[in-house]
Amino acid sequence: MSTSEVDESKLAEMTLQDGATADGEAPRLSKNQLKKLAKGKGKKDKPKPTWNQPGEGKKKKDDANNNNNASSNKAISLPKKIYVNDTPKGEKKKLGEMEEAYHPAAVESAWQDWWEASGFYSCSPEIAMSKPDSEKFVMVIPPPNVTGSLHLGHALTAAVEDTLTRWHRMKGDATLYVPGTDHAGIATQSVVEKMIMKQTNQTRHDLGRDTFISKVWEWKAEYGSRITTQLRRLGSSVDWGRERFTMDDMCSKAVIEAFNRFHEAGLLYRAERLGNWSCALKSAISDIEVDYIDLEGRTFLEVKTHKGNPNDAKGRYEFGVLTSFAYPVEDSEEKLIVATTRLETMLGDTAVAIHPEDARYKHLHGKFVIHPFNGRRIPIVCDAELVDMTFGTGAVKITPAHDPNDYECGKRHNLEFITILTPDGAINHNGAPFEGMMRYDARIAVEEALKEKGLYVGKEPNKMRLGLCSRSGDILEPMITPQWYVNCDGMAKRATDAVRNGELKIIPNEHEKTWFQWLDNIRDWCVSRQLWWGHQIPAYFATKKGEEEILKTDMSNNDRWVVARSEEDAYEKAEKLLGCPRDEITLERDEDVLDTWFSSGLFPFSVMGWPDNTDDFKAFYPTSLLETGLDILFFWVARMVMMGLQLTDVLPFHTVYLHAMVRDKDGRKMSKSLGNVIDPLEVIDGCTLQTLLEKLDAGNLPPKEVARAKKDQEADFPDGIPECGSDALRFGLLAYTVQGRDVNLDMKRVVGYRLFCNKLWNATRFALQFVSDFQPTANILEELMSSGKMAIRDKFMISRLMACCETVNDCFSNYKFGDAQMAAYSYWMNDVCDVFLELIKPVVYDKSDENTENRWAAQATLWVAIETGLRILHPMMPFVTEELWQRLPGRGTLGDSEPQTIMLAHYPQCNANFRNLEAEESMEITMKIVRACRSLRQQYNIANKVLTHFFVKVASGSPEAAASTQTDDIKTLGRASVVDINPDEDSLTKSVGIVVVDESTTVLMDIKGLVDYSAEIKKLEKQLSKTTAPMEQLEAKMAAPGYEDNVSEEVKATNIERLDGLKKKAADIQEAIANFKNLAELESS
Repeated sequence: MSTSEVDESKLAEMTLQDGATADGEAPRLSKNQLKKLAKGKGKKDKPKPTWNQPGEGKKKKDDANNNNNASSNKAISLPKKIYVNDTPKGEKKKLGEMEEAYHPAAVESAWQDWWEASGFYSCSPEIAMSKPDSEKFVMVIPPPNVTGSLHLGHALTAAVEDTLTRWHRMKGDATLYVPGTDHAGIATQSVVEKMIMKQTNQTRHDLGRDTFISKVWEWKAEYGSRITTQLRRLGSSVDWGRERFTMDDMCSKAVIEAFNRFHEAGLLYRAERLGNWSCALKSAISDIEVDYIDLEGRTFLEVKTHKGNPNDAKGRYEFGVLTSFAYPVEDSEEKLIVATTRLETMLGDTAVAIHPEDARYKHLHGKFVIHPFNGRRIPIVCDAELVDMTFGTGAVKITPAHDPNDYECGKRHNLEFITILTPDGAINHNGAPFEGMMRYDARIAVEEALKEKGLYVGKEPNKMRLGLCSRSGDILEPMITPQWYVNCDGMAKRATDAVRNGELKIIPNEHEKTWFQWLDNIRDWCVSRQLWWGHQIPAYFATKKGEEEILKTDMSNNDRWVVARSEEDAYEKAEKLLGCPRDEITLERDEDVLDTWFSSGLFPFSVMGWPDNTDDFKAFYPTSLLETGLDILFFWVARMVMMGLQLTDVLPFHTVYLHAMVRDKDGRKMSKSLGNVIDPLEVIDGCTLQTLLEKLDAGNLPPKEVARAKKDQEADFPDGIPECGSDALRFGLLAYTVQGRDVNLDMKRVVGYRLFCNKLWNATRFALQFVSDFQPTANILEELMSSGKMAIRDKFMISRLMACCETVNDCFSNYKFGDAQMAAYSYWMNDVCDVFLELIKPVVYDKSDENTENRWAAQATLWVAIETGLRILHPMMPFVTEELWQRLPGRGTLGDSEPQTIMLAHYPQCNANFRNLEAEESMEITMKIVRACRSLRQQYNIANKVLTHFFVKVASGSPEAAASTQTDDIKTLGRASVVDINPDEDSLTKSVGIVVVDESTTVLMDIKGLVDYSAEIKKLEKQLSKTTAPMEQLEAKMAAPGYEDNVSEEVKATNIERLDGLKKKAADIQEAIANFKNLAELESS
């Protein structure tokens, strides 16, 4: 078992040893239960979790203590107390009497409002400008879509970012964390359109653009605060006074300026090109907004924009087939056979391509085929680049307006480009006689019409890849449309150069390969979208009044487009362009809007007031770090870098940290389509199963998917999600952040960290009893270290504290949040709770004059260990640490430099002079002996209240010195009446239990009179009979005729492993019986 496993097995222990800590309503759990809870491990056929069962919080103590079955199905009940916050909003929290148990709702109330109202999150530009870059930390939040609510992936982002922010703030850096939300063009427009249709049965076109946009703003005002509420509940210490929305005035000004500067630099242009078109959205879609599905062959799929295929019982349409048909050759009886996976596109065919070297078709060079439905003469062209004469018939139909490869072929041969679809995916006038049919209905109709004409050849299954719109799920169509593009070549090179020369760091660095792959092969960016909600493109089509023949749809009139910063600016430019006064000019603004990622790409500097040279821009730009999920490395990160370099001539940040994707416990991506998205508030506050199921019913999933998702939810959360609190959620998410790995989040592990919060609460509450009469000073640590009063246990505690400070700071510096979390967790669980708190009990309880100095040193060490430990934890667990820190004795008496809040206290740093490796080595030796003492007591079932006599044999040198110096500590933790170090052999009793610790240490325990040998032997004989029976059955099974021939190798290996385990267990029991019999003889002789 690894160290981390040992540590994690203690995660949910609810009490300190010998019951000194009050548990309130929280139950005690067996060690096996706790280990499974913390690690999320267990047998494959593990029982369903049964959290929050009625009455489970009040199990009898014996039931809880005797539950040693690792696969026990007993409920893990977490207390949920109804709490009423009586602190006026924005005021410092009123701290009443400390509760016996930890309750997240009570602990996490009021602090966020006070922090925010007190201005603790803000940073003035003057302070920032007075500091060097090395003492500044600035970060913008990845702006979530205003349409929805945060999921656990966002919660991981918030946990990582706020941990870094609080850490830097506590270090004394000028710290700014800027919040914001994204207007999410497609998603928001879709949500509001559905709402209006549901409420008034109207489309956006019925309302008109201006009215519709006002409705979207109304929706944003009413529902857009959900995300900010979630961020506040998560404890994110963002500067709410600087909150931005990508459609607010400041960001909109930056968008218009950026568009104009790109145009003035010759990087932005308007062109008619083939691109991805979403018929559902009636808008262009960029390449990186395309999801792909691979079809192995003939497949039927539902198409939401269609009424349904009448030939399929479920109305689905056929994909994954290659359909062959014949074109009649002009003035000939010959037919030229071609094949396609998209039969309807033949309506836009303008050529058939053959290979110039293909002998079969030499006689057709320069000839034509005739379109069977409109009589169009279609040239036969020779194209060695496109045609593989060994594939199929060696003849390829060419639809330049609806296929990327055909598009290039069309340009090479100067073919006609015929668009056959309307924006919503119906056949247009170019596809007569199928005009008005939806594209896949037309596919069926074209096939039938070809059969009637005798031109249909057949179809066969064909592997293919379908492109889907990541926004709507619609099957995308290649379409030629006029759009605005940004030439990214030069910007992309600067972005890759920045990574290659080390100016920009990407962590983990394995993602650099993806960075280079995307940016080294970048295409021009289509930045226009055919939507209404978004930044309307600041371009105006200028005509003289009366010029009705000048159409904006005609690309030859592209020079009539005026890009401007305002309508006034547009008129001035149009006057120069057309050479006439304003009253003779008509301006028509482009109705399209900009890609949402355009405004998001400006976010690091638009939120600081760019293009104006504001104090914020001067003080806080460039920012320090960009932290986000790796799934938007190109969507957002690359564009910020490119746009920042182009528009501000500096990198917008020097480091990119990419956290992994959060998936469910089965490794599936959390998505609405799977119904496995969890709202952070459902974890923080707890959530019933009924609420989870109702959320699925209220969503947009198909009934079949709802049923499947409900089944998963019922299996994972049969009693809902227990109340965990924000601290436990943050701490649990950070535990998963191992660089480069996706997060398969098991909610039971988060519950485990909820119990760690309880441990933290109880440990501090318990410790407060020890320091109730202690008065700390502002320099207590220095006074303690120079006092000369410290015992080895005190020196050990401070040394471990310094080690924890060093580890956590180093981990934060290197973005190793999981390691930082484990170091802090281990410090509290192992060093503070398991060792030091137990060791100082007799010292603190002894108030004699002779013990005054020892007691003061123990109290001072404990106060420092608790207070500093809380500061170490604070960036990761802000609420519970503030609550406990404020309750420490001496608060408010430590001088003018004492901070009001833990979040402004200095973050602990390691003082190497306070490390004491000798004390740590001594304690390590001592704890080995203690563990041996505990093992012996357990082995012989010694009651907790019975103290025992131990004999410790240790080698000379440091082992002997440690054991001799820390004999009292061994007595305390080993529950000993006497501990003899290296006793004479003559003084040893005959009836002793023995544990050999290592080559230098052996521990013996006098068991005379403490063990009922007869009773113990009976217990063991009963265990032996329960072990030998299945062992003999398995042996007989394995020896049966035909076993070797008929049983699989996998089963054989499993049986061998099981048999070996049973044999070892039987041997161990027999050895224990023999040992007890021998001891009984010795004691009776």
